Amino acid sequence: MRHQRTGKKLGRDSAHRKALYSNLAGALIEHGRIKTTVTKAKAVKPLAEQMITLGRRGDLHARRQATAFLRSRDVVHKLFDEVAPLFKDRPGGYTRIVKIGPRPGDAAEMAYLELVNEEYVQKELAARTPEPAVEAAEAAEEPAAEEEPVDEVEEDVSESEAPDTPEDEPVEDSPSEDA
Repeated sequence: MRHQRTGKKLGRDSAHRKALYSNLAGALIEHGRIKTTVTKAKAVKPLAEQMITLGRRGDLHARRQATAFLRSRDVVHKLFDEVAPLFKDRPGGYTRIVKIGPRPGDAAEMAYLELVNEEYVQKELAARTPEPAVEAAEAAEEPAAEEEPVDEVEEDVSESEAPDTPEDEPVEDSPSEDA
């Protein structure tokens, strides 16, 4: 039983699997998009994103860690100088998997594993932030709406308390005319 065991074995021993992940991640960094099976793409995606995170750090230790995994100085150079600066503002999610259907030979589900090329815009966070702000603004407007009728009532009370106004005198005259 494989209870609580992470990762796919992909029918390979550990050395072969490690070499496969290294080669696929290196090809992704070098070409920007690779065509592979969905299972391999899902297995390589976190490793490729980890390499891009190392590239974003940009220090010597990160460069050595990337070289140890990717085993190609040319790919590491491209990662640190060209790929990582594209994602300097993106907090994660550097790659995507796009399914493209079954392979004709063996009907294996195929997919593109590609680097995200859109410019990162922080709309998602901005869209979530105004909702509580709108609710707070509405809550602030509700007491203001309640205060306005209170002001009107106070004005009505002040008018009825002043019997010396000229409007009150004709009111007194009108009942005497009815009598």
